[in-house]
Amino acid sequence: MTTFGASARSIYSVAPKEGDPYQYQVGFGNRFASEAIPGTLPSAQNNPQKAKYDLYTESLNGTPFATPRKENQSCWLYRIRPSVAHQGFTSLPDNPDLESCFLPLNPRVQTSPTQLAWYPFNIPSDSEKLDFVSGLKTIAGNGDPTLREGLAVHIYGATESMGKKAFCNSDGDFLILPQQGRLDIQTELGRLMVRPGELVVVQRGIKYKVVGLPDGPSRGYVLEIFGSHFELPELGPLGTHGLANVRDFESPVASFDIDQSPWEIIYKMAGKQFVCKQEHTPFDVVAWWGNYVPYKYAMEKFAFVGSIEKDHIDPSIFCVLTAKSKTPGVPLADFLIFSGRWDVATGTFRPPYYHRNCATEMMGLIYGDYGGRSDEFAPGGFSYENGFCPHGVSYDEFKKATEAELVPARVHEGTLAFMFETGMQVTLTDYAMKRTGKLHEHEPKMWDNLQGQFVNHIDQINADLKAAHLPPLGVKL
Repeated sequence: MTTFGASARSIYSVAPKEGDPYQYQVGFGNRFASEAIPGTLPSAQNNPQKAKYDLYTESLNGTPFATPRKENQSCWLYRIRPSVAHQGFTSLPDNPDLESCFLPLNPRVQTSPTQLAWYPFNIPSDSEKLDFVSGLKTIAGNGDPTLREGLAVHIYGATESMGKKAFCNSDGDFLILPQQGRLDIQTELGRLMVRPGELVVVQRGIKYKVVGLPDGPSRGYVLEIFGSHFELPELGPLGTHGLANVRDFESPVASFDIDQSPWEIIYKMAGKQFVCKQEHTPFDVVAWWGNYVPYKYAMEKFAFVGSIEKDHIDPSIFCVLTAKSKTPGVPLADFLIFSGRWDVATGTFRPPYYHRNCATEMMGLIYGDYGGRSDEFAPGGFSYENGFCPHGVSYDEFKKATEAELVPARVHEGTLAFMFETGMQVTLTDYAMKRTGKLHEHEPKMWDNLQGQFVNHIDQINADLKAAHLPPLGVKL
């Protein structure tokens, strides 16, 4: 089997580089056009009576036909054999560690009011023979894919290629974050190499496979959204540029295989898995055009903004991607990152202030050290704080922040942490709570020394009240 792609003489915005042999087109939400053989795309129409080279025309729609133009996502594919050339579907056994229904009526999920954390999840050994799909395990989520509203958080551990097997998720879009080891991903629309520090989004209904693990066994995180697609957050008063810039997103160029041997397509639908067998590769798209296209993003390109005088701006300034819920103004999910940047505010408590957030916050660490936490937060681990669960830095971090000289400083240097944030109520799976062997609760003693120092100032307070012609405090110690 040989992969055929666009000639290296073609002009693309991103050329191959060390560690990544592929070419990319740049831009977020663009309507790209790509052909591995020049002249394959039909001119001035989408569905000619007879496509060039006897290719088959296939339409792929990521939104309903009547969705407004600015939100409509679709792609036209010109392929060697159409997707309908298959041998039917067969149910596969349930994966007990993969969950899709997060409603409380499901006995395999539960809630927790407290802060939870997991030590780094195990990287599978070579003897376990896990590919990307068989190595998926679910930690938490909300809703259900049949309701077209909700999300799921998974981890993955993989030791081998998917071979003659592809994956098609009918439930939702996957945002994949490798934490250890690159993923060499082949999609119907082309190939992407994704390293730790990059994210990749593969939308619902697109077939893909992890071709290889160039650095050996890989571990990472996945955020799956059921009800919408990811988009860039609005910039408001920031204006035109900032945060994740449009030009820094990279999408593949057309490439195809000529392969008429048996293949299996694993479909995930309503949380169940089915296998579809066919006598040809699914990666035979010679040309395509549209905006329903996988993409990746290198997170070190994020343009951080922040206060240059006093106080924090809300953490939405760290948002890379967002996905809308059915409730106007309420995101289904936000993806935020925290990495090396300047902290310069004066007269301000600089660490995250103590807060109770209506959103559920779930954090992971790609690399580095994210201080101020009690949970031995380490790369490959995870943490969870449900909505309105009070949280904030330890006493030691608080004391340091209230006494430090406030000079310009770099924070989180050499670190990349992320947060999956949602306004939805999140439940946790049995796998996360009972079978990882990594679960531990945050230690509340980290806040024991946050005593009520207010009472040490009663004499001065009463003097101030008397000067203001107000009655003194009657404090019972």
